[in-house]
Amino acid sequence: MRNELVSVLRTSIKLHKKRLYIKKIWYFRHIYLFLLPAIIWYVIFAYYPMYGVLLAFKDFKYNLGILGSPWVGFKYFEAFLLDPRFYTVIKNTLAISILKLIFGFPAPIVLALMLNEVIHNRFKRVIQTVSYLPHFVSWVVVVSLMQKILSPSAGILNDIRYQLGKEPIFFMGQSSLFYPLVVMSDIWKGVGWGSIIYLSALTGIDPNLYEAAEIDGAGRWSKIFKITLPCLAPTIGILLILSLSNILNAGFEQIYLMQTPPTLSVSEVVETYILKRGIRQGEFAYATAIGVFKSFVSMVLIITVNNLSRKYTEISLW
Repeated sequence: MRNELVSVLRTSIKLHKKRLYIKKIWYFRHIYLFLLPAIIWYVIFAYYPMYGVLLAFKDFKYNLGILGSPWVGFKYFEAFLLDPRFYTVIKNTLAISILKLIFGFPAPIVLALMLNEVIHNRFKRVIQTVSYLPHFVSWVVVVSLMQKILSPSAGILNDIRYQLGKEPIFFMGQSSLFYPLVVMSDIWKGVGWGSIIYLSALTGIDPNLYEAAEIDGAGRWSKIFKITLPCLAPTIGILLILSLSNILNAGFEQIYLMQTPPTLSVSEVVETYILKRGIRQGEFAYATAIGVFKSFVSMVLIITVNNLSRKYTEISLW
């Protein structure tokens, strides 16, 4: 009898919780309605195309389709690891990503710190606007401008060289100049936009900390290193984790548009190689396998870096 009463009581509590849960959802129905377009977008454009991942494990035949094509297991993954271009593609991708990380990652932090020290608000707004604008310019326009400026026949830099009695240089065709051009154009385009996050974090720092530091006789540099940067550390840590996990994404649009035949030995990265093998040569299964390989490495990296960061710095994504 007692057990039956306990069972009835538990069932009643569960039903009560369920009703409360439904009432809460109905109460916030307008907010959930705002989420609906985002959910639909993710389902259609992010989750539904995932079924195409099956291509990486199949010998794709046009007449049989994805589901009807025969399974081949890890054949294309092994083929990529044994591909003569594997080493070059991975090396170029890592080289570009690491250079962007070394030079491009600190740039928005430095800009945000500099803007934070500007006293005149009007001048500060002008600098912010000018630095944000390149983010909204497409890579097509940016690379076209670079080609015009660096052109061996009509570029301004080669005009200056010609006036100095020097031979013109095909800058975009020099392998030794490819990485510097990639890094500099990436910083120019993204430094302003990237600084927004750090400027937002800077506004959250308690002004009393600076006032207390001034009373103790701290100078500008002392306040930056002892108050500002430690307060920015969580934001920097999270963005660094995301950047490290994204190390196999060198920036498809930028690299593809800047590639020239003379620079292919240093500019062929995983993303451009996927496009060429998948679209140009029609090897869809092979290209999908490379894409899955890249995603798997990124997933392993983000989990590893996040766990290491949580263990040693107590900063993590989850």
